[in-house]
Amino acid sequence: MQINEILTLERTLYGVPGGSKKRVLEYFSKFIAQQIPALDSEEVFSRLIAREKLGSTGIGEGVALPHCRISHCKEAIGTFIRLRDKIDFDAIDGQPVDLIFLLLVPEEANEAHLQTLANLAETFAQDDVRKSLRKTDQPEELYQLLTTQKTPS
Repeated sequence: MQINEILTLERTLYGVPGGSKKRVLEYFSKFIAQQIPALDSEEVFSRLIAREKLGSTGIGEGVALPHCRISHCKEAIGTFIRLRDKIDFDAIDGQPVDLIFLLLVPEEANEAHLQTLANLAETFAQDDVRKSLRKTDQPEELYQLLTTQKTPS
């Protein structure tokens, strides 16, 4: 799946206060439950925290890709958050994070969902993509930058 298939402008956020990994995941959980009423914020939060306990989803270079399987999720759902301030995310390179792409997938997630995660990692591994995302402060521009990125399908 391409980013434009899982991300919407409404789920492209700029200037979100950070504080801590837990606060950001809690913020997202409440936000996504408001966007998609079939999702339960407490379930989303607990599943994201459980996934983080397996190992940090901070992939380095200031990027994190938190993700989990969730009940009542019919298709992959993406949300991009550019934090106002960098936070510690226990990233593999030890650097703080300010670019976060959260991915929720159905409970019965299959190979396509793993490929989506790999595509996201490949996109955010590109230095020019990260620099462009950090230069803009407009959600519309962030959305445009992300949804025009082509990754292998």
